Amino acid sequence: MTDTAPAPLPPLDLSATSVALTKQLCDMPSVSGDEVAIADAIVASLSGFDHLELHRDGDTVVARTNLGRPARVVIAGHIDTVPINDNLPTRYETLDEGSTAGTPGDYLWGRGTVDMKGGVAVQLKLAAELTAPSVDITWMWYDNEEVSSDLNGLGRLARNSPEMFAGDFAILGEPTNSLIEGGCNGTLRAQIRTHGLRAHSARSWVGDNAIHSLSPVLATLATYEPRQVEVEGLVFREGLNAVGISGGVAGNVIPDAAAVEVNYRFAPSRSGAEAEAHIRELFDGFDVTIVDVAEGARPGLDAPVARQFIEAVGGVPLPKYGWTDVARFSALGVPAVNYGPGDPLKAHADDERVLLSQITACEDGLRRWLNGTAASDE
Repeated sequence: MTDTAPAPLPPLDLSATSVALTKQLCDMPSVSGDEVAIADAIVASLSGFDHLELHRDGDTVVARTNLGRPARVVIAGHIDTVPINDNLPTRYETLDEGSTAGTPGDYLWGRGTVDMKGGVAVQLKLAAELTAPSVDITWMWYDNEEVSSDLNGLGRLARNSPEMFAGDFAILGEPTNSLIEGGCNGTLRAQIRTHGLRAHSARSWVGDNAIHSLSPVLATLATYEPRQVEVEGLVFREGLNAVGISGGVAGNVIPDAAAVEVNYRFAPSRSGAEAEAHIRELFDGFDVTIVDVAEGARPGLDAPVARQFIEAVGGVPLPKYGWTDVARFSALGVPAVNYGPGDPLKAHADDERVLLSQITACEDGLRRWLNGTAASDE
């Protein structure tokens, strides 16, 4: 018996509606680390378009226009999902009778519908359709976003081909309910450790309980008042929380070591180094180890091309509280925002589902902007 290669996925129909294309993409399983088939399908679907120059790095696919426009924008989306949990294949859902959230049949249910194949579907459809946009566009669809940062396809592409990131503005298709969310908070994780002396619990006075010594740490966290910081017109909410605690040896032993893991979400006005200094100041006298830190991203909404984007899409921009890959663009000097269909509260949920109207709204907003049309012109 010989092993056979898996059958290739069917080609994507880029002439279909963005809703139908979302369904097709979601029904192509692509859990992180297993994106080769969907990347193959994207390359095969775009290879016949003369206005696009294709580049592939692993399972990250780039398609670029080179029309000599005065500005270039980068529009990106990840093609991987978190693991499937009995939520594929996708299906259309009707809202409960009497609901005011929309109209019957407004949802597409299933893994990836929110995070973030609805946004990818919109991007692929427009990449094929817009042969003469008002700006040059670099489209990026990348792998391994949902796992360790060192595997991230966007990070790998930046290391291997940094010239691909040249641009005046960037959009990441993370779910935002098809509203503009500028920049993102930074994130830091730290281990706060205490040390004691083991002893038999029947003679605890001869030991030093490391778990008890965590009480000042927990008190600091419980009484901490996070900042609300205005950055370029957007108000970012910070947060400082215990996300894990460990300690203990046995049921009759006074523990000699304990630790609290702390997650600090900090506004993009503060650097990673400043965030670390803040944590060390708060927990002065304790053994503090920074586990990881990711810089935030300023909104960059004052750039001319960003103002044109806001005018085309309409609405009032909001801050992005969670960390996203817009920070990678910001670190390279490219202002970036998040803009995509789907409620972020449904990302990774077992009942992940997206309003169809948000997919079409995102498509319409991007098309207006890339065609140089304002929302007020329609």
